[in-house]
Amino acid sequence: MTATAGQIVRARRRARLAEAWRVFRADRGGLVGLVVLVVVGLLALLAPLLTDAGGLDVTRATGEPLQAPSGEYWLGTDESGRSVLLLTWWGTRVSLVVGLAAALLSVLIGALVGVLAAHFGGWTSRILLRFTDFFLVLPALVLAIALSTVLERGLWTIVLAIGVTSWPPTARMVRAQTLTVETRPYIERARALGAGHGHIIGKHVLPAVVPLVFANTTLAVASAIIAESTLSFLGLGDPSLVSWGSMLKSAMDTGAVTGGAWWYLLPPGLGIVVVVLAFTLCGRALETVFNPRLRGRR
Repeated sequence: MTATAGQIVRARRRARLAEAWRVFRADRGGLVGLVVLVVVGLLALLAPLLTDAGGLDVTRATGEPLQAPSGEYWLGTDESGRSVLLLTWWGTRVSLVVGLAAALLSVLIGALVGVLAAHFGGWTSRILLRFTDFFLVLPALVLAIALSTVLERGLWTIVLAIGVTSWPPTARMVRAQTLTVETRPYIERARALGAGHGHIIGKHVLPAVVPLVFANTTLAVASAIIAESTLSFLGLGDPSLVSWGSMLKSAMDTGAVTGGAWWYLLPPGLGIVVVVLAFTLCGRALETVFNPRLRGRR
């Protein structure tokens, strides 16, 4: 029985996915990072089902302030008598949401600017590149602090502040990749046959650029989580939500650092390190998957 064109296409896609998974699985660091992210993601999703959010309320705290780890409080308590384990668990949700949302916004802006600058060229490219250079010159963290100070404090303000200040590297990378793609013969063929800008970008450029953007997104999430923790540590986060950065700020403000309350500092700090490292390992492994030239170097 002769296979149809659709069946052939689906078979090729499955073969490519199988090959990509084989390459990714061969990278032990990336595999460990993926397992860590799956576990952390499941814990964040299951937090409302496995824990009582009422324990985050200061007025309902039952423990002693800055109590050391014990059978009742595995990771001790904070300055208000709340469980540090519960705070760290729920802080995972905020850090992941902000990291993923800010990284997605950053990558979308960068990919749009990069593709348009490379495809249209001329004055469009000059204007977009000068715009990109302007944001590259400004320190991203300082600009994010300024935006968080001016705008109303909240979760989505942090997302906006991080997203609109961290897109220039993505724009540069996507522009370089788009320029490479558009020099290929099939692009010239499409133009000769009368293909418009939308067809070339949608059918030829984006499919070649998206894998690289996807790999960059995982690295952008790690940077966004660090930025969110920094802004929250500086007191610019949402005061009504618990995040790892806000926990570190509270620990510093209440004297946990000088008082030797290591159980208040260590969990959020380790949470940031582990999740950022996991995203970085996955991003590096995905780069190897999408760029065969890197496989022999690792």
